[in-house]
Amino acid sequence: MILLKRQTVENQKMPYSLLAKGETPQVITIEESTDDQVEIHGYCESPCKKCLYNVGIFLSFGLLLLLVKWFPQWRVWMTCQPCSVATASVLILKDIHGTITVLNVIVESVSSSIPPELVYSRSVSSISSHSHDSMNFNYSPTSSYRHFVHNCVKYVWDSRLCCFKRLKGYEGLPCSEFYEKFHGLPASEEEEKREIYGPNNIAVEVKSYFDLFINEVLNPFYIFQAFSVMLWLFDDYVLYASCILIITLISITIALREVRRQQITLRDMVSRSNAVTVTVRRQDGVFEDIPSSNLVPGDVLAIPPRGCHMPCDAVLITGNCIVNESMLTGESVPETKTPLSKHDDEAYCPLAHKRHTLFCGTEVIQTRYYENNRVLAVVVRTGFSTAKGELIRSILFPKPLGFKFYMDSLKFVVLLFCISALGMAYSIYCYIERDSPIGQTIVRALDIITIVVPPALPAAMSIGIVYGQTRLKKQKIYCISPPRINIGGKLKLICFDKTGTLTEEGLDFWGIIPTTEGKFKELEHDVNILSEHDSLKVCMASCHSLTIIDGEIRGDPMDLKMFNATKWELEEPGSDNTKFDLLNPTVIRPSTKKLSKIPCSGPEGDVMLAQETNCDDKLISFPLSPTKDNSLLDEMPYEVGIIRQFPFSSGLQRMSVMCRTLGSRHMDLYCKGAPEKIASLCLSETVPVNFPELLKDYTLQGYRVLALAHRKLDPKLSWHHAQKIKRDQVEKDLTFLGLLIMQNTLKPETTPVIKVLKDAKIRCVMVTGDNVMTAMSVARDCHMIPESDRIIVINGVAREHEKSAHLSFEYAETLNLRNSNSTISEAISANGDMSPVLSTFVDAVPQHYHFVMDGKTFGVIRKYFPEMLPKILLRGTVYARMAPDQKTQLVESLQNIGYVVGMCGDGANDCGALKAADVGISLSDTEASVAAPFTSNIPNIRCVPIVIREGRCSLVTSFATFRFIALYSLTQFVSVLILYTVDTNLTDQMFLYIDMGVITSLAISMGYTRAYDKLVPERPRVSLISVPNVVSLLAQVAFLTVTQVGSIIFLQNQKWYEPVHGSKGEDEDIFPCWENTVVFLVSSWQYVAIALIVSDGPPYRKHFFTNYFYLTVLFCVLAFNLFLLFNPFELFATIMGIVKWEPTQRLMFRVTLLLMVLCNFFLALAFEMLVANSRWLRWLVRKIKNKKEAKNEYKRIDKALYADYEWPQVNKTVYESGPILISQ
Repeated sequence: MILLKRQTVENQKMPYSLLAKGETPQVITIEESTDDQVEIHGYCESPCKKCLYNVGIFLSFGLLLLLVKWFPQWRVWMTCQPCSVATASVLILKDIHGTITVLNVIVESVSSSIPPELVYSRSVSSISSHSHDSMNFNYSPTSSYRHFVHNCVKYVWDSRLCCFKRLKGYEGLPCSEFYEKFHGLPASEEEEKREIYGPNNIAVEVKSYFDLFINEVLNPFYIFQAFSVMLWLFDDYVLYASCILIITLISITIALREVRRQQITLRDMVSRSNAVTVTVRRQDGVFEDIPSSNLVPGDVLAIPPRGCHMPCDAVLITGNCIVNESMLTGESVPETKTPLSKHDDEAYCPLAHKRHTLFCGTEVIQTRYYENNRVLAVVVRTGFSTAKGELIRSILFPKPLGFKFYMDSLKFVVLLFCISALGMAYSIYCYIERDSPIGQTIVRALDIITIVVPPALPAAMSIGIVYGQTRLKKQKIYCISPPRINIGGKLKLICFDKTGTLTEEGLDFWGIIPTTEGKFKELEHDVNILSEHDSLKVCMASCHSLTIIDGEIRGDPMDLKMFNATKWELEEPGSDNTKFDLLNPTVIRPSTKKLSKIPCSGPEGDVMLAQETNCDDKLISFPLSPTKDNSLLDEMPYEVGIIRQFPFSSGLQRMSVMCRTLGSRHMDLYCKGAPEKIASLCLSETVPVNFPELLKDYTLQGYRVLALAHRKLDPKLSWHHAQKIKRDQVEKDLTFLGLLIMQNTLKPETTPVIKVLKDAKIRCVMVTGDNVMTAMSVARDCHMIPESDRIIVINGVAREHEKSAHLSFEYAETLNLRNSNSTISEAISANGDMSPVLSTFVDAVPQHYHFVMDGKTFGVIRKYFPEMLPKILLRGTVYARMAPDQKTQLVESLQNIGYVVGMCGDGANDCGALKAADVGISLSDTEASVAAPFTSNIPNIRCVPIVIREGRCSLVTSFATFRFIALYSLTQFVSVLILYTVDTNLTDQMFLYIDMGVITSLAISMGYTRAYDKLVPERPRVSLISVPNVVSLLAQVAFLTVTQVGSIIFLQNQKWYEPVHGSKGEDEDIFPCWENTVVFLVSSWQYVAIALIVSDGPPYRKHFFTNYFYLTVLFCVLAFNLFLLFNPFELFATIMGIVKWEPTQRLMFRVTLLLMVLCNFFLALAFEMLVANSRWLRWLVRKIKNKKEAKNEYKRIDKALYADYEWPQVNKTVYESGPILISQ
């Protein structure tokens, strides 16, 4: 949808010629209410502004170019002026995540025929003269059009809409027109269209190392580091600067290799659908081989009989295809694709008509075609507009992370810059007081910035993530988005798919309940007890989408179990299939081991078949002589041919097949699907009266129940008519055959994991496409819904004609009824009143309830009851019959009320939700896993607590490392200011030892501590600017400042002390002296003390002494510090840049320094344990802030729900125009 902003009603009716004058600035929003929604601001170049901009570049020595690279919109503001989007040459785009992009509008000349509304001309009258309703193409050889490309998608200017719109293929075209208009494109027209649509490539750019290097070093972090290195070199810190430069180059090289490796991996993943040769049909009916990159929408593609990898999105118009769509869905079960209906005038939509659409990147395993006809498909989308292109775009342009820890870290860096400004002012004061040279004063002042804001800070923060990713990989959990690991530590709610995630992948056949004369018979566990001619058995054998691939029957696991239970055989078209003339349908028959021919009583001996006269279908032969029908049919084997298949539709919740039994004069329809849906299509007299009660009994026990039905079709229905007839014309007036009961057992790991998560106060929600009752039972069985809690089922009805949309709340079951044979109807009387048992149960636990609903109800709530949605989400636990897009909507709705949401699915239909969730975990190792940040080779939900534990560990490690680096920088800041006061500084060797020998080694080894084994309800702190963290930092800085100042005062009071002396020249103010030696020795111990204080252990990480790497580094640093303090060799003292002394010289002074550092450590540790991490401090902060409401919206809603005892009003209907039930 395209929306114009800042326009009056008159402007909306304004012709294009008036809009094109560019007198009024214009802002437009395109692709509204989609993930690609973009707000566009138009600008045109201003010569005066551009001249001033160039002057600014010259005066800033090129620094302005860096700023406009980091903030590209600044360049537009400085060089352009706002104008109408209709005439803009430069656009500023702002997406729904707030990301800013600057693009140039391209005016491209084409020799192709383009629709008149796309034609761009500076002569506005020539454009406005076109009829807006015209669909004819302009064949002017000098036509041009305006467009821009954003995130690999082309947007073109539409003069009718006065707006940019996305260049699309043939979505929205009536289905019937695919047969009427598309008979193949001539090569010339194909080339013309390619000028507009571009080549059919999903091109993932693999940049050269040089380009990657330039882009990397222009990052603000590396610019700051380059500035720091130059400053150090200018200040004669040659050794230190050289080491930092070498380490930085190594770090950049490793990072660039990883980036390029990921780009190559992604390019290789999409390359299979790029460089292939395809066959297309031309307008004259000739077939031609062309490169797949030449395909354009409208081409008619011939699918090879042995299959191929689809290079585009195409809709089938002839023949059938067996397709593996695991790349898109994660489900490796083959799908059968059928041709689009010729007589359907519904607008084509790839998702709505996915049973007829071959998606790019999927594998066509084999094709089915009649006679010598080819399987043909019309190309509808190419390049990045395809399904695979959209998936790759989601990887190339992921949703930005708005994680609080990362945002706080940026704020904290700004705070450090402010502190450095104060330090700079003090240093300038000190050096001016001493009449130091201006150059030295400036260098010393700027050096403060590199100390307070350490260049290694971003790299240090990623240490926890790197180690977390490595540990996850060892546990067979792979992460393609490392920053998500930290987010996993803050998960508050997990959505689980059911089948294949909570329960076993497949369903096992458990039994059938046949019906006779509208009554249920006894449950049967063996299908073979039925006659081979029984309609129920034939329905089980025929109503499926199974196919034979390489001699093996493959398809949906449930269909496979159902078919195998019949012990029938399946035969697909082949050279030996002569019973069916032209169509060659799929044939099913009882096992040949059971077949026995009855001798024919006639003289013919063998069965003779002939074509039916007066019929155009030529499908199945009939006996020659009507007088011999009985004898021929007796000898004729019992075989059923599947004439047409109406595939399963999640919207219709059923599938059906049209069959004809060999020798029969009529066709039959067999249907299976959701029991409620099938029952509604059956003749009422054939549906048993106790159908609802029996269905609930089995679904509440966790069984998957399907209903089967049959209809005998009109003998006049021919094969030709059967291929055209719509399913709603035959899927009616059915005869109810019975129930098929499948058993879906929980995975053994499910219940223990759910308990672990619930004990950690992490909400668990089930999102499934299965039946409501089955999902509810599984939720009970795995204790997602405790036995003591009550369940309220919400039923929603959409607005229809004059009837308002409404919701109803009903109790589902009680604890007392759960394990009995009683049904739900016994708990609630006919007039809706609760039974005494249920009333007692409800009164016992008034607030412990869970909402259960299906996808239809969820849609009704979102559309007609948006004010009620947040409250329902807070208590919703089971969402059944959810379509893939509804799963995504649910995840986003939960995020909107403040939850950090995780999603765990097996990849089938979960890709959208996996991408939308803060942390998506796919249990599928197919290519669909690229949609999820995490992919687990552990085939159960045991991976979920692992990801959370590692996330918490990584988050705490990042937090600890950040504090460590921040305190290190502040410690060194204090050290340098103290030394500036006495007119000296740390030597080159001292800086090198502190940064490389102490800080880097401790920071790297600190992150190696492993995750704690248990999940606890408390979540780790992530706010760097929270009061406890700020109090802790201030206290630590105070302790270390007092210790360092005290050590200097203690030094100055020694009889043997001699103040700093020597020349005050610019190059001679840094040399070994007592002041910098004492500060260096004391601060070296303080860094170790800080590392120990920030090394948090349980409940998120193990104790630091379990980290042997860390212990080894600590031991080495402590030993070396002791060595420096007590027994430096003369040569070694020279190397380290400290004063020389004998081992026994001034021993008590050195021991006193050590004692001062130990006092510093124990005081700081006590403050951290008794004050900073105490509950009373957090309580005091809340009291001071007078915080009455919770920060997260879901907590505020929860508080309101507990205060409102009248909601929900069970057994009452709420209409959309009625009052809001929840008090605010």
